[in-house]
Amino acid sequence: MKILLANKFYYRRGGDCVHLLDLEQLLKAHGHEVAVFAMDYPENLETRWSKYFPSEVKFKLGTGMIEALMRPFGTQEVRRKFNALLDDFHPDVVHLNNIHSQLSPVIAEMAHERGIKVVWTIHDYKLLCPRYDCLRNGEAVCEACFTDKHKVLEYKCMKNSKVASFLSYCEAMKWKRKRLEDCTDTFVCPSLFIRNKMKQGGFASDKLHTLCNFIDVSKCVVDDYTHRDDYYCFIGRLSHEKGVRTLIEAANALPQHKLVVIGGGPLEDELKSMAGKHIELVGFKQWSEIKQLGGKARFSVIPSEWYENNPLSVIEAQCLGTPVLGARIGGIPELISEATGMTFESRNVENLNDKIQQMFGANFGYERIAEESQKKYNAESYYLHILNLYSK
Repeated sequence: MKILLANKFYYRRGGDCVHLLDLEQLLKAHGHEVAVFAMDYPENLETRWSKYFPSEVKFKLGTGMIEALMRPFGTQEVRRKFNALLDDFHPDVVHLNNIHSQLSPVIAEMAHERGIKVVWTIHDYKLLCPRYDCLRNGEAVCEACFTDKHKVLEYKCMKNSKVASFLSYCEAMKWKRKRLEDCTDTFVCPSLFIRNKMKQGGFASDKLHTLCNFIDVSKCVVDDYTHRDDYYCFIGRLSHEKGVRTLIEAANALPQHKLVVIGGGPLEDELKSMAGKHIELVGFKQWSEIKQLGGKARFSVIPSEWYENNPLSVIEAQCLGTPVLGARIGGIPELISEATGMTFESRNVENLNDKIQQMFGANFGYERIAEESQKKYNAESYYLHILNLYSK
């Protein structure tokens, strides 16, 4: 089978990019021909397909600003280069990932018009919420745009700017639900939560298929899952929506328990200033160091305050045998059972404080968590499901 994968970027930038690259390797390992379509970008990996990539756009003042503003609506360059790729590769399936803004859903229509099957993995809430994350001005959870896209203007949700919000509104009006639905055969929803939100937004149930993400579980194999040091950890980006402030507040009241915070981001300096001496912020780490720190922790905390979809931070921790204390928001709770961790009320410092203490007092089967999680999230299981969707 010939499969064309599309995503904004082609390097390990975020969860969507990691998924794309891992899926590419998985499909190739099973003998499929795979092509890639992305925006030209300095950090992209080398690929023979880069000659088809549309030029980089930057959404700030300067040369190329007009191209950047028009790109979400489907520019001539995107159309020309994607057509050339379709002509040369002749895919059986076009599998879309995150394509808005830098590429545009126009490529879904172009593939559909040629009779090519279109599969679209939903990594965020862009098809429902113009600012992707269902956070009003980056703060409170909001679903107003599910039924009325004009709310993005009313609340100035994009960078608190009338201009940016107007452009996002225009984009949403061009790519309405029915138009997207008409050119897409299957929407792959990595969590039951986002599938239900898509249904809430009016998308047809028969086009929505739940399929949890996978990881390379071999990277999580260690000699001893049972040895744990006396600390708990957070692994992720230090930004508002991740709930790290709430975690630091809760941890400050528990000086008897060490917290290791792994990751970088815009809140790093602020969090260092508010953290007690028993809280260690170690900054951004590569996987080899994350594996050591996360794999030795008593448990990991996912204190998110936005609608997480299918966070790899939960999946990776469990595949290391590390239990997870997760916020009850988005797709997090469906990844956690009594055997693999606990949940708490998102944004609730007192409830988080209480559950941290309960986690330290609980007995978890670390080796069993690792064994069952690696079986559940392995690539071969995912492959069988995605191949069925490609062939259905």
